[in-house]
Amino acid sequence: MRDQIEKALAKIRPMLQRDGGDVELVDVEGSVVKVRLTGACHGCPMSQMTLKAGVERIIRQEVPAVTEVIAI
Repeated sequence: MRDQIEKALAKIRPMLQRDGGDVELVDVEGSVVKVRLTGACHGCPMSQMTLKAGVERIIRQEVPAVTEVIAI
């Protein structure tokens, strides 16, 4: 499952990097994925929306076993 998540993140990265940010996979605990938003995404007021509407949505589409994506 970790490889599938990394592939999904690879699809998301270019969008984040265009705005000076990035995302990295920290851990997978059961069906919960933990990521770290970096660069311009770290501390951005829109980062929670980016996480839920962008990152989580795409990961859940690509890896249906994932139930939640959280930022740490």
